[in-house]
Amino acid sequence: MRRLFPVTDMTATDRATGAADAQDAEDAKEAKGATAAAPDTSDREWSLDELADAYAYPADAAGSRWLRANMVASLDGAGQHDGRSQPLSSDTDMRIFGTLRGLADVVVVGAETVRAEGYRPARARDAFAARREAAGQGPAPVIAVVTASLDLDFSLPLFTEPLVPTLILTGAASFPERRAEAERAGAEVLVAGDGPGVDPERAVTALAARGLRRQLTEGGPRLLGQFVAAGVLDELCLTVSPTMTAGTAQRIAGGPAVAVPKRFAVASVLEQDGFLFTRYRRI
Repeated sequence: MRRLFPVTDMTATDRATGAADAQDAEDAKEAKGATAAAPDTSDREWSLDELADAYAYPADAAGSRWLRANMVASLDGAGQHDGRSQPLSSDTDMRIFGTLRGLADVVVVGAETVRAEGYRPARARDAFAARREAAGQGPAPVIAVVTASLDLDFSLPLFTEPLVPTLILTGAASFPERRAEAERAGAEVLVAGDGPGVDPERAVTALAARGLRRQLTEGGPRLLGQFVAAGVLDELCLTVSPTMTAGTAQRIAGGPAVAVPKRFAVASVLEQDGFLFTRYRRI
């Protein structure tokens, strides 16, 4: 793993200017109170602690709300291959996937993705136990499933064997019989919309009201598109997979186009085995 951005020390792109210019640059940093740390360009496997530090939520996220998305895309823009994201992934991508879960209060996911990816309950991991305890978090993140139809198999482990109860986010006009079935299976139902579906802003607000403020969504594309359109997505963690898929696979975000494209600024870029692990924050 190499850190490509942000660069935390002088780059060496122009050594011809000589040591004097280098010293001037160093003096300027000291005058601004900057701390100069050498960029980590060594190609090695980072520890989970290093990854957790690199992907830490903003310091004020625990007091307000912060929604980040974690997605993977091929070089030609596909968010899936044969209906699943796993063929685009890598071992390092999955370590980052686990790290992001290890930092989150709640993982928000669409019902279609739950069905396609075979979602299971989030598990407690020793590597993040002390960090979570210090942050006042439970042993594992809550899984929150967004669904209008509640067309889910409530006999699956996601509902019958979670370490913490799975949440169902749905609308007030969804089928009451299905809501009752979900509750009998052990899930907790939150109404976050007046119709059958969920209002994205009400969903993230309802989760934050329960103390679930460090929020992570893993899609799918339709749900991510709704979060983008509603203007509630704060951060995108996007893995750029060095693959080409062609075909007609969905992009990472779907649904109606927004009137004005949402602008994000790059926060960091890591690289391993040709995969780029990027983070963008809303401007």
